[in-house]
Amino acid sequence: MLTENMRHAVSIAVAAFLLGATAFGQMSQPILGDQPTQVSDHVWALMGFPNVAIIVGGRATLVVDTGMGPRNGATVARVAAGLSKNRLLYLTTTHFHPEHAAGEPGFPPETILIRDAVQQQEMEAHGAEMIDMFSSRSAQNRELLAGVKLRPPDILFNNEVKVDLGGGVTARLLWFGGAHTKGDELTFVEPDGTLVSGDVVQNKVVPNIFGDGGTPASWIAVLNKISALDVKHVLPDHSAPGDGSLVAKEREFIVDLRTRALALKAQGVSAEDAGKQLSAEFRTKYPDWPSMNVGGFVKSIYAE
Repeated sequence: MLTENMRHAVSIAVAAFLLGATAFGQMSQPILGDQPTQVSDHVWALMGFPNVAIIVGGRATLVVDTGMGPRNGATVARVAAGLSKNRLLYLTTTHFHPEHAAGEPGFPPETILIRDAVQQQEMEAHGAEMIDMFSSRSAQNRELLAGVKLRPPDILFNNEVKVDLGGGVTARLLWFGGAHTKGDELTFVEPDGTLVSGDVVQNKVVPNIFGDGGTPASWIAVLNKISALDVKHVLPDHSAPGDGSLVAKEREFIVDLRTRALALKAQGVSAEDAGKQLSAEFRTKYPDWPSMNVGGFVKSIYAE
C-alpha cells in the first residue's frame, strides 16, 4: 500500500513525465499560459518561451524569469500569487535576454528583484540593444516589448545569495562563471534538489554561446561546479525538464564535441568544415536529439 509521501512522489513523477511530453511543443510560444505544472515539491513551471519557475515557500515566493514583456510578466505574477500563501515576492533572472528579463515591468512594484553582478553588467551594456533586436523579429515581439524600461535590481550579488522562502525552503542563487552568457545565473532549490538551469543545462539541445559570453572550457568548469550539488530535478529554460542526470549528459556532450573539434583543428581542418563534419557525425552519435547543428559551438571551440 502506498503511503501519502509515496503517492505524492508518484504524482510529481507523473507530472514531470507529462510536462516533458508537451514541453517541446510549447518552446516557441512567446505568450505564456496560466496553467502551472509541478516540477518538485516546492517548484512549479509555466512552460513556454522560456520556461518560468515559481518557487513557493511558507513565507515568500521566488520567480525565476519573466517571459517576454510586461504582458507575460503580469501573467507570471498572477499565477505566482495564486500558488503562494504569502504576499512577499522575489524575482530573479537566468540571463539578460528579453524573454528572461523584459517582463519585469508586469510584476507588482513591490517585487524584490535580485540579480548577479556580471549579468547586471551585461544588462546595462546590451539590454536595450537586445530588446531592439528581439522586437525586430516579429510584430508580436514588437508589441510585447513596446516601451519596456529595465530597472536595476534591489539586491546585487557576486557569487551566491541565499533566499529563505520560509517553511524550510531555501533558494540558492548562484553565479559559477560564463557559459551561454557571461552572467548566467543558476537557482538551486533546497530541500527539493531542483536546479533552475537557464541555458547552462538543457535537455538534448546543442549548446550555444551568445556573443562575447563564456567559452566551451568555462562552460565545462561551470558544469563541474554544478556536479557538486545534489541535483535531483532540472528545469531548463528552453527544453523539457528532467532528472539530475541532465547535468552529466550536458557535460559529456560538450566534452565530446570539444575533444573532436580540437582534434580536427590540430589536423588543419577549418572551423566551417569541422562544423559540417561534426554535425553529421553527432547526428549519428546522438540520434534522439531533435536537432544537431553544432557549427556555431565548433567555432567557439576553435576561438578559445
